[in-house]
Amino acid sequence: MTHTVMETPMALDESAMRTGYYEQELRKFNWTMLILMVLIFGIGISNLMSATGVQDKSLGLYKTQLIYFSSGLFVIAAIVLLVHYSILSRFAYAIYFANLILLVLVLVLGRASLGAQRWIGFGAFRIQPSEFMKLSMVICLSKYFENDKTIGGYGFRDLILPALLVAVPAGLIMLQPDLGTAMIILLAFGSMMLFIRIQPRTLLILATCAAIVAPLAYRYGLKPYQRQRIITFVNPMSDPKGAGYNSIQSMIAVGSGQLTGKGWAKGTQSQLNFLPEHHTDFIFSVFAEEWGFLGAMVLVSLYLTFLVNGLSIAYQANDKFGLMLAFGICTIFFWHTVVNLGMVMGLLPIVGVPLPFMSYGGSSLLTSMIGVAILTNIANKKFMF
Repeated sequence: MTHTVMETPMALDESAMRTGYYEQELRKFNWTMLILMVLIFGIGISNLMSATGVQDKSLGLYKTQLIYFSSGLFVIAAIVLLVHYSILSRFAYAIYFANLILLVLVLVLGRASLGAQRWIGFGAFRIQPSEFMKLSMVICLSKYFENDKTIGGYGFRDLILPALLVAVPAGLIMLQPDLGTAMIILLAFGSMMLFIRIQPRTLLILATCAAIVAPLAYRYGLKPYQRQRIITFVNPMSDPKGAGYNSIQSMIAVGSGQLTGKGWAKGTQSQLNFLPEHHTDFIFSVFAEEWGFLGAMVLVSLYLTFLVNGLSIAYQANDKFGLMLAFGICTIFFWHTVVNLGMVMGLLPIVGVPLPFMSYGGSSLLTSMIGVAILTNIANKKFMF
């Protein structure tokens, strides 16, 4: 017996409609942040190969960085395609407290390296929870302010709880010690607080408190080597072979690049190992020496474009959580870039802050990629409720 399938034309129509829908969605997809990330990372991996070409022929740090980047692409795909950023609102406090537990475990079970205890190891794999805490803090604060209806600006009492939510992880990170990451968290928090509008009277109170606490924090909150970094920032030549050495060598590297640079893998400061930590904190010094002022301006322009697009995503978000989340992530990228560039050029004290997508480091790279994934998710879900 022969059966006629009458539904076939209808099934074909539905399939064609579905294909057309996907094509339409693909055309509307906002690729900007992902493209900028890949461009900056491409420059970074080339620069890392140059920076580690002499002493790292057997280890291949750039290969490890590529593995982290490849892993991060799967994370980006999952966040962008499979979830809606509003899910982060539902699990915001759980994410925060889970990361807080990891920070406590670092102090108890963490691995020490170069005098700091910042990593938790899982076999050959290790993570730095303080890096992920930056995103966790932004997610938590975005949730906190999502449903808040304060009118006329926030007062001092309104900021006590969010300040505690930031102070606890910042304090734990300082104990590792990791002044750079703690400072980024505090700067991002301050930026978000200014963004939500604080009463002028409260700003005056906070400024007065900061003026009183700053000298005490310098005297009792910082370790001797951290205080010495601030002294050598003011006058690097006060200790040219000690605390001022890194800053001096970095400024020499940046300046020696002049207009067009010395060329790939031809920078003397990095290739002859005069520049310490040239694959992490001082990676921009390597780039500036090899590509000069013009190359540095191209890289800075990419970062500026990246930040402007991130702020545009925040502006176009369709809810307060998405707005705060996108803005908070942008502040993390902004302060990382500003502090690192200021540090390597002698404009700011050396505090050990990596340059996003350029500096070597798995946890830092994955955190940055997750940040880009969330921004891309917000950009492509702005018309969905």
